[in-house]
Amino acid sequence: MEGRLALRGDESRCRVPVMSSSSSASGGASPRWLSTAEAARRLGITARTLYRFIDEGQVPAYRFGRVIRLKEDEVDAFIESCRIAPGTLEHLYPETLGGRET
Repeated sequence: MEGRLALRGDESRCRVPVMSSSSSASGGASPRWLSTAEAARRLGITARTLYRFIDEGQVPAYRFGRVIRLKEDEVDAFIESCRIAPGTLEHLYPETLGGRET
């Protein structure tokens, strides 16, 4: 594979929806750029995890020379795409019968 890693694991992971330039949340103004440290802090993850998300194509990033930057609205879109739907976490807590775990 030339310069690109294949996705590993679950392909249903969060992804940023592709936005046309006219549907940008910034309304045509210049985007607000975040450093990888700022984006990782905003997401509550480590920089290493952010780099993995970028490499897997889950969140878009841009390289300017040696610097990697992310658009704030694309990070926000990634956060929204990761929202958990109600009723999808039942497997994480045990069922109870008469107040006792089974």
